[in-house]
Amino acid sequence: MKSINNSILTINGGSSSIKFALYEIKDSLLQLLSGKIENIGNENPQLSFTNIISGQKSSIEIKVVDHDDAANYLVDWLEKQEGFISVKAIGHRIVHGMKHTEPEPITTALLDDLKKITAYDSEHLPGEIKLIEVFRNRFPALAQIACFDTSFHTSMPSVAKLLSIPRRFNAMGIQRYGFHGLSYAYIVDELNRVAGSETAKGRLILAHLGNGASLAAIKDGKSIDTSMGFTPTSGLPMGTRTGDLDPGVAWYLMNAEKLNPEQFNHLINHESGLLGVSEKSSDMRELLRYQNTDSRAADAIELFCYQTKKWIGSFAAALGGLDTLVFSGGIGEHAPEIRKRICNGLQFLGIEMDDAKNVFNQAVISKEVSRVSIHVIQTNEELMIARLVCFVLNYTIKN
Repeated sequence: MKSINNSILTINGGSSSIKFALYEIKDSLLQLLSGKIENIGNENPQLSFTNIISGQKSSIEIKVVDHDDAANYLVDWLEKQEGFISVKAIGHRIVHGMKHTEPEPITTALLDDLKKITAYDSEHLPGEIKLIEVFRNRFPALAQIACFDTSFHTSMPSVAKLLSIPRRFNAMGIQRYGFHGLSYAYIVDELNRVAGSETAKGRLILAHLGNGASLAAIKDGKSIDTSMGFTPTSGLPMGTRTGDLDPGVAWYLMNAEKLNPEQFNHLINHESGLLGVSEKSSDMRELLRYQNTDSRAADAIELFCYQTKKWIGSFAAALGGLDTLVFSGGIGEHAPEIRKRICNGLQFLGIEMDDAKNVFNQAVISKEVSRVSIHVIQTNEELMIARLVCFVLNYTIKN
């Protein structure tokens, strides 16, 4: 059996999934294991994983009905894996941090704070808190570190955070926060590595396009605006989330359809977006297959690309121009047709795509003559979490 040094476990809990990874702490972070539990609360939940060292890949159906079940199942499974005994700390992605702006050790006081704000993000925080508590109960001696998705956007100017509602609500913390911050922090670091500091400190638009999707405007390495706001439901239309929605729609549906708040929340988070418009699927890959025979699928794709293009235009205005556009996330990294449709018509901003490079998912997909460089960067929230854990615990690493 291979001897393993101290390691870090990362936990990335979503509304219906839990991603995890195990990193050995050497001069740099070496990934040993990665995987996820998906379809929690839905039909056919399953665990899939990859052992990086042995090359073993597997996917198994599991019996879990909610996050409680999934969290306990994951802990039981992880305990049996080679290397788990070496874990010295666990890093958790926490979607909403509110006043917490830096990664920090998870204490009873922090947990109490998070429980108080679960209403601000009822889709993610309860499950994330449950994961923390399960690990805490089973392994009380292990350090656990909270890494907040909202932290990256604390640099936004006040005007980008304000909501145009009575100011007394701002004092209650009702403002634009922005999300996908761990992803954006990783992308900026990676852009610095592959393209240099001058590029990374330029005027950037980062497009994290996946089942959850958002864009961020970056200048001098700092977020100045982002498409998600008070909750991760806002901004772009997503897999099952509405994106930005006229508040009058909420008033009308609650009255005409007699929806209570819980039903409306479920509608905008789980029944809308690509799924709602297409009436078929929340998966962009499936919609692309159906678009030539189903006008609803075609409409959903067109809406997604149109709205993304609008956000790019507005952020270029906020930045005073554009130097670099980065695509990331499941759609951004793997859907050349979507990237092309988004960029088509943006030549006036200096965006000129090389179709051949785009089709083959190359790292840089802009033409040589393009004023704006277009990059495709695979994001890695788990690695970013592990880096932040090392930072908090003063572990010295190179990456």
